[in-house]
Amino acid sequence: MPQSYVSLPVHMVFSTKHRQPLITDDIRTRLFEYLGGTFRAHGCALLAAGGMPDHVHLLVSLSKQTAVSDILREVKASSSKWIHDTFPGQSGFAWQSGYGAFAVSHSNLPAVRRYIANQAEHHRQRSFQEEFIALLQRHEISYDERYLWE
Repeated sequence: MPQSYVSLPVHMVFSTKHRQPLITDDIRTRLFEYLGGTFRAHGCALLAAGGMPDHVHLLVSLSKQTAVSDILREVKASSSKWIHDTFPGQSGFAWQSGYGAFAVSHSNLPAVRRYIANQAEHHRQRSFQEEFIALLQRHEISYDERYLWE
């Protein structure tokens, strides 16, 4: 086959350092626009973005040449710098070092989009920690809770 065809939607989750509530309403929309531009610059597409003041959920279609760890390192570093440059009062902003990345089947994209869009509703019933552990369990990812939180 002379061409490569790829469909790699991934649900990415990461939080601010120490889960500080630093993603304020005045930052959120602009942050998601910035993240979308960063993904596009690397041949990826941001399909959905949402979250809470202490974490983000991103649905991203990865390019065939992009590794999850590489794109997340770039996205987190550049967006942190952008926040520092754009919002001088956010000099302490930082992302946690880790992340969650979960493969999404094409048929499940609408459900993941709804999940991301309804973060405020989800967090009326469960904490970020409970949500993240549920994602790990749903995707059958082994973990040791002693090493989950910074």
